Amino acid sequence: MMENYTYNSFTLHLEGLNVSKESIYPVFILIFLSYLFIIVANVGIVVVVVMEKSLHQPMYLLFGNLSVNDLLGNTIVVPRLLVDLLRPPSERVISYYECVVQAFITHIFGTTSHTALMIMAFDRYVAICYPLRYAVIMTNQMMIKLTVSAWGVAFVLVGILLGLTIRLNRCRTLIESSYCDNASLFKLSCENVSINNIYGLTFTVVLFTGSIGSIVLTYTKITVVCLTSKNKSLNSKALKTCSTHLVVYLIMLISGFIMIILQRFPQYSDYRKLSAILFVIVPSILNPIIYGMQSKEIRTFMSKFFESKKILPS
Repeated sequence: MMENYTYNSFTLHLEGLNVSKESIYPVFILIFLSYLFIIVANVGIVVVVVMEKSLHQPMYLLFGNLSVNDLLGNTIVVPRLLVDLLRPPSERVISYYECVVQAFITHIFGTTSHTALMIMAFDRYVAICYPLRYAVIMTNQMMIKLTVSAWGVAFVLVGILLGLTIRLNRCRTLIESSYCDNASLFKLSCENVSINNIYGLTFTVVLFTGSIGSIVLTYTKITVVCLTSKNKSLNSKALKTCSTHLVVYLIMLISGFIMIILQRFPQYSDYRKLSAILFVIVPSILNPIIYGMQSKEIRTFMSKFFESKKILPS
């Protein structure tokens, strides 16, 4: 194992995925195809939401926001991962600044995944519990405020997280992960990292508690409204939109929990690295599939788009 050459070195070694020679190309192709699908599907969703005026509604704009986040997270992680897969371990080198940027964006991605889904839960709550006041509450100004809040909270919390790590001196050069994150960066230091551990743990607890708490609260109120309402149309719409949102949220939550739990068990480092990659890739693949399939408006627009393409040549 390569380790520890110079003090405060600006050249780091990235451990990456440990894959056998026979598995390198199958794994490369699988990850590449997954990334290609993520790019095409999420760019497609963003383009559809922007182009189709009937989709200029809070729910679809928030969904487009989620797609932008998925594109950002995957683009900063996957291309670098694919390149490193084809390199021998000794040549997997990354500059310190590039590593910090990658860590910053991956944490922004993870945090915004939570804050964006919390706002989507609030949107569903207003739409189902206060349908007559929905247009008054969810105005364009409110949408801008909520979107800025989703990204702003992430930038502030992650900025402090990485700021506490950047201040540390480094005595190691090996990033023991498949890509750079805060934990792998502060582990390069031989100084006391108690503050980093305390803030990181507090950050995670606050984010997950706020996220789970808001989802439980909004869905409890939605369930109460649906059970007491005799409006079958309302109940059907609520079940459809809420089940979609809940599935997306649970996929993200479970993949996040697996990654955090495996951080505490160094003996399972290969599983931890794999779970970190799946945390980025899996929700980003499933989000456009789940929302795209469930949304009648998106399906209608896509069918019209492809029909017009068929008619054009003739």
